[in-house]
Amino acid sequence: MKKLLSSFTSLGCRSHFAKATAIALAFSLACNSPMKEETALYSSEAFTVYKDSVIQGNNKAVILSPTHIQSNYRSPASSTFSRLVKFKISINERDNEMPPGSDHWVLIGDEHESPLVVFGQAPQPVPDAPATYLPVNYEYTFRVDMSSVLKQFEEKGYFEAYDGSRVAKADLKGFYIAGASLPLSWDFVGLDEKGLKLQPTSEPGIYTLTVKFNPYNEVGIQDKEWKLITDISNRPKYSSDQPIVDALFNLSVEEATKNIEADSTFRTGAKWGGVWTRDISYSIILAFAYHEPEVAKISLRKKVNRGRIIQDTGSGGAWPVSSDRVVWAIAAWEIYKVTGDKAWLDEVYPIIKNSLDDDYKTLYDKETGLYTGESSFLDWREQTYPKWMSNMDIAVSENLGTNVLHYQANRILVEMSKIEGKAYEAYARHADDIKAGINKYLWMEDKGCFAQYRYGRPNLTVSPRFEALGEALAVLFGVAEGDRAASVIAKSPVTDFGVTCIYPQIPGIPPYHNNAIWPFVQSYWNLAAAKAGNEEVLNHGLASIYRAGAFFLTNYENMVAQTGDFLGTEINSDRMLWSMAGNLAMVYRVLMGISFETDGMHINPVIPKAYSGTRTLTNLKYRNATLDITIRGYGNTFRKVQMDGEPLPGGIVPADLTGIHHIEIEMAGMPFKETGMNKVENHFSLPTPLAEREGQVLKWKAIENVKAYHIYKNGKFLEHTTATSFDVPIENYAEYKVSAVDDQDYESFTSEPVTFTQTEKIIEFEDITPASRLPYTNYSGKGFIEVSLDGNRTLEFTIPVDTAGEYLIDVRYSNGNGPWNTDNKCAVRSLTVNAVYAGVLVFPQRGQDEWSDWGYSNCRKVKLNAGDNVIRITFEDWNHNMNGEVNTAMLDYLRFIRME
Repeated sequence: MKKLLSSFTSLGCRSHFAKATAIALAFSLACNSPMKEETALYSSEAFTVYKDSVIQGNNKAVILSPTHIQSNYRSPASSTFSRLVKFKISINERDNEMPPGSDHWVLIGDEHESPLVVFGQAPQPVPDAPATYLPVNYEYTFRVDMSSVLKQFEEKGYFEAYDGSRVAKADLKGFYIAGASLPLSWDFVGLDEKGLKLQPTSEPGIYTLTVKFNPYNEVGIQDKEWKLITDISNRPKYSSDQPIVDALFNLSVEEATKNIEADSTFRTGAKWGGVWTRDISYSIILAFAYHEPEVAKISLRKKVNRGRIIQDTGSGGAWPVSSDRVVWAIAAWEIYKVTGDKAWLDEVYPIIKNSLDDDYKTLYDKETGLYTGESSFLDWREQTYPKWMSNMDIAVSENLGTNVLHYQANRILVEMSKIEGKAYEAYARHADDIKAGINKYLWMEDKGCFAQYRYGRPNLTVSPRFEALGEALAVLFGVAEGDRAASVIAKSPVTDFGVTCIYPQIPGIPPYHNNAIWPFVQSYWNLAAAKAGNEEVLNHGLASIYRAGAFFLTNYENMVAQTGDFLGTEINSDRMLWSMAGNLAMVYRVLMGISFETDGMHINPVIPKAYSGTRTLTNLKYRNATLDITIRGYGNTFRKVQMDGEPLPGGIVPADLTGIHHIEIEMAGMPFKETGMNKVENHFSLPTPLAEREGQVLKWKAIENVKAYHIYKNGKFLEHTTATSFDVPIENYAEYKVSAVDDQDYESFTSEPVTFTQTEKIIEFEDITPASRLPYTNYSGKGFIEVSLDGNRTLEFTIPVDTAGEYLIDVRYSNGNGPWNTDNKCAVRSLTVNAVYAGVLVFPQRGQDEWSDWGYSNCRKVKLNAGDNVIRITFEDWNHNMNGEVNTAMLDYLRFIRME
């Protein structure tokens, strides 16, 4: 008892002594009870969740009633802030100073100013972090010498970075500092808005910036208390023998009510206003189709334009770089299954059909059956992709979660078409192709789960990382079936505090999607574990949700994987919509086992033995009926299910039911069939190798702690080696890349592909149509042309080749209509070769107003005939981007390479 009280008062909480005493008493009574161990819902070395409390070291939360929780949780973030600070200098908010893995560093003692940091100067070996930590609110000034960059601007009119990319003098916006220690950030494209711009001094070429390290956040060290203050009496009421579940259900219902805006839409979070396509859709699927169906409808309507689903602003200018907008279709279908509203179905059917038709023409890869586009929700480039990947590279990657969404959206369109009396066969074929492609190209037999994505340039290689949301969706939507579904749940890695978004983690990238746990992802993972019948994984996942909710007393968006802390990720917000939806879904979807189909509401509870007892859900509105449901026992099969004292076949509530009804279910109390959980230490892969060409030799720098390197040729594994070079035979075309493997056999990202070719040729666009007069620089030849909705909508010309065969075609372009990471002005055009449609050419944004920054579009593999070949680059109806009005790029030249 004294120890508990002292732990509160020593943390500066004397003003809250009465509260601390109440909590301490509650814990004392609970912990000293001989039955306490029997009340544990989940216990591990990291933390324990009891029916009425959570304990993690000195951190404690107590459920005092279904409407009252107290927590003394203390964030470790400020007390463990490292004195070792790694950073880079940036030009125009780009990662363009040194190769990945090469960072400047300072080891801060008592000084408040850095030595002079010279831009581009190779750093010394990084020392070990000291045993002491930096105090809070520590002011520190960086001094940086930018003379070499300024000299290039004056002498050449541009600066050329280590990787050959150029920044035109006319495009210079400023110099910035990036890093991992707050307030620094590795989010290069957000450095300006974070106040991390270096300022010139009176000394020529010297710039400085003063920051405050380890910024104090009082939220992390305060006692917390939640009491229900919102009237939720008109919502369903849940009660059980686990007070923690009851209280967090009520907390989430209250937060959901608070997130309804004046216009009857859902806001995304306490810090995030407005409606976002993926956030609202995932939230609706989890909970709000049935919890708030009318608000859900209004919210989805906000995400429609031109009779198509909106892809929110994102990487490279949104769609088709990002392409997970089809999750909207799954949410819309869920609302229909809940409500049976035919008018709603009639409204959403053409929207979904138009969107899927455009996506098929734009995203479909006929070689694999997969669709291209960024990983669903993992929309921050450096957080889940290697740094060398541009938005063009992301646009051509083939991602697990995004493809599962496209599969399910096409399946749904089949069902909708049948109801609407429309043709559906094409969508059934598309769904079958996607499912077959996922299982053929992304399944990893050795790991027993799917790979995150295929990536590369232009030949794609599997990235063997695990991706939690995609794996869960594959199980839930039937892409993984039978033994594969069971394997995904049992063999995929989970860590102490939950399932991480990806695994292993990426070194040198701060927590957000990388090295983080997202409760909404954890919720989908739990649903998948419940479907697969794996009690151990489900127990672990429920504990992850309830630990965070009880300690933090709100539904945060994410937490650091290694610590389970809500502080320390790049961005976070309380009262996040999809997090509270996940919390609600644990009751509705798992413990009560409710799902909705066109024939009715299905009830199939999945209740771990630790959660055994009696639970009730009352005042549940289903179409024209009001239901009170009582469930007794545990397990995932029931012994008896009755409605109003009569058997209810299959536990299916008829869709046409009316009136008030009482349902009682007695569970069979049988063990779950599936077992096994792959709980692992949080692990980081090795850094990405940096490979380059020297003549006919592929070379790369040695990486510390490497076991071996894998060499890939044209996307396929060639050999493994311990050397740091490889002799490349002379061929017309070959593309090589290298990855690093550690002593646990985890593989890093591959290096940026290196091309060896003897057959590259170009055609300058200004030789086809008059050059633009815009004042941009760094182009090839005599100029460049502009394509927009008003000009050059059709380009037609010929490519003469001596030898028939397979060729790669791409375009050197610029697009300064927006930044790398957001907006919606990705330019799109259609490519036709000898009257055969070859797919789209994608021209993502490359930086706001940076029109002299040139890069390559995606490339297309095409068949060319000996002699002249007719090429057409046109704007077609399916090439409309998400902006609708601006679809512009500058085209420098077309490049073609013979592959055979």
